[in-house]
Amino acid sequence: MILLDRVTKVYGKSPTPALDRISLHVEPKEFVIVVGQSGAGKSTLLKLLTREERQTSGKIIIGGIDYDKLKDKNIPLLRRKIGVVFQDFKLLPNRTVFENVAFALEIVGMSNHEIKHTVPKVLDIVNLKGKENSMPRELSGGERQRVAIARAIVRQPKILIADEPTGNLDPKHAWDVIAVLEKINRFGTTVLLTTHNQEIVNKLKRRVVTIQHGKIASDRAHASYKL
Repeated sequence: MILLDRVTKVYGKSPTPALDRISLHVEPKEFVIVVGQSGAGKSTLLKLLTREERQTSGKIIIGGIDYDKLKDKNIPLLRRKIGVVFQDFKLLPNRTVFENVAFALEIVGMSNHEIKHTVPKVLDIVNLKGKENSMPRELSGGERQRVAIARAIVRQPKILIADEPTGNLDPKHAWDVIAVLEKINRFGTTVLLTTHNQEIVNKLKRRVVTIQHGKIASDRAHASYKL
């Protein structure tokens, strides 16, 4: 599903690579947590996966797509296979919960009939049934993050990247979001979660990939993590 082979990324003329010959293999339907201090290279890794940035060297293959052969015109198609959730929600403030999620389908040309059929199902998955007509400002932080997750998965991506999705949330809402990510993973979506939250990593007991100074320092199943 995700294959990186000796991938290096150097920004501009920097003497130090942001990522230095990292190799990583993630199986379909896996749930992998990526940890590391700020500046370790986590964000660069995610930008390479979503093709916001190109690798300087090495091989990236996602869902059978070889990034070396990926034409610019096909990048939107790639991004439909990868859902992304950020720390800061990025919701449209003047649209309802339903409209925020529907927007992801409108931009790919889905019909109104299909949208009306699909959006309620996805809101049910993220435990937001009954909140369809609420505005983002009326929701808690955890609910807003779950709207963002719904928007990211409504096109049924094969991979969901959650970049510090609990960073701005209190513990209860953080665990609500994690529970939703686990549910989505059980449905068959590959989940890549980056977090600084030691408690989340240790309780989840999933595979943990630790990045330090642009290299993979460890890659362990059912691992705990100490900052």
